[in-house]
Amino acid sequence: MNALYLRRRLTNWLALGLSVFATLIGLGFLAWILWETLRQGISALDLKLFTKITAYGADGGLSNAMVGSLIINFIGIAIATPIGVLAGTWLAEYANRTKLGETIRFLNDILLSAPSIVMGLFVYTIVVLPSTALTHGNTTFSGFAGGVALALIALPVIVRTTDEMLRLVPSTLREAALSLGVPQWKLTLQILIRAARSGIITGVLLALARISGETAPLLFTAFGNNFMVLSPMSKMASLPQIIYQYANDPGDAMHALAWAGAFVVTMFVLLLSLASRLVLSRNKVSHD
Repeated sequence: MNALYLRRRLTNWLALGLSVFATLIGLGFLAWILWETLRQGISALDLKLFTKITAYGADGGLSNAMVGSLIINFIGIAIATPIGVLAGTWLAEYANRTKLGETIRFLNDILLSAPSIVMGLFVYTIVVLPSTALTHGNTTFSGFAGGVALALIALPVIVRTTDEMLRLVPSTLREAALSLGVPQWKLTLQILIRAARSGIITGVLLALARISGETAPLLFTAFGNNFMVLSPMSKMASLPQIIYQYANDPGDAMHALAWAGAFVVTMFVLLLSLASRLVLSRNKVSHD
């Protein structure tokens, strides 16, 4: 009996030690990435980075790229969120345990792992080329096209998260509401979505973090612009695209700007991840 107890304790210590070791490795790589981006780009982290545009080259900043990224990401999330939440709700409440629902979940998982450059080429074919033909070349690449491409990347994340969060809501809550004569649509909107609200918001934030660093689809859709542009129907710069462009430049000053932009993007994604964790933790505390 003592030998069995000792073996279990040793197995527990070994598993715990390996888990702590793996966690420290992950945190170490995260700290290394943050330090390396800060070290390489600290020379360009000044006020002009946020106030000057990329048209000034090595003497400029990334303000137009930051504004462009915010606009394109907002368009992408604004398109993907309502469609994703509605699709996830339909899968969880109306197509659950059906062959059609399983098929759509399977296709959504395939879309979730699809290369982002494929999304960019697809949007280039269905948005950029038709808009060029319809406007006789006045509207070609645009921030709107970039937002559509990012929406296609964010959509499966939101669908999957909404579906999973709604399926985690206890079935007794549905049965209690239906037994009181509550219609299905009111049950879904006023009870189930409210119960899964924090998880859905977390999914939207994670989808936003997912698309914030995408470069390939924007090369085929938004293309880029060295000047400040607010119209989504014009060519628009974005931080990932400028980072890619400056990283290929032979000048050290441009490399420093690329590293500074990478640090800004990394911190933005990190803050979104922390915000999603905060939303979940606050919801857990309120339920306790």
